Amino acid sequence: MLDEAFHLSYPYVFKWKDEYYMIPEAHQTGSVRLYRAVDFPLKWVFVRTLIYGSHVDPSVFRYNGMWWMFTGADPVANNVLRLYYAADLMGPWTEHPMSPVIDGDANIARPGGRVLVLDGRIIRYTQDDEPVYGNQVRAFEITELTTASYKERELPESPVLKPGGNRWNRDGMHSIDAHRIADDRWIAAVDGKRDGLVFGFSH
Repeated sequence: MLDEAFHLSYPYVFKWKDEYYMIPEAHQTGSVRLYRAVDFPLKWVFVRTLIYGSHVDPSVFRYNGMWWMFTGADPVANNVLRLYYAADLMGPWTEHPMSPVIDGDANIARPGGRVLVLDGRIIRYTQDDEPVYGNQVRAFEITELTTASYKERELPESPVLKPGGNRWNRDGMHSIDAHRIADDRWIAAVDGKRDGLVFGFSH
């Protein structure tokens, strides 16, 4: 449990060197904040601020010996995606020279779940926020990622999550957190909305 005096959402939990960490969205603080579990998953302590500025849905991952982080830069328009990198989780974090990697496109900018790194492939999920916030989740494969370059392409399976008729997710889908638990088995947590309410669901 994590209780702060400001809004928290999008709890991005990951494990590194036998420790569990979490980067929740805390854009009201004007920063990206890192927490560490002292009694996983019940108790968390603040470690440090990684990046300053208004950032929504920070999504961190490790690739080619480096740390990378996507953040949504505009919590109103949801149309800008920034990219940062660091040699060490604790920083310092540097904005990528091609950042913002998405600018002016609310269909593909705001992060929509855990970034997957599988067999050398990197999959980025994104909320589609046009014409309305969180209407579906799309998937992109990052085909080139270095500290100097960035390229991606939308996967043919995209969108991967869509609204579901008259059910709990009738009005939209926000995000996906997928984990491979065996060679041929996956588990995922997703969330959607109906009549202004947000629901989580594991499958």
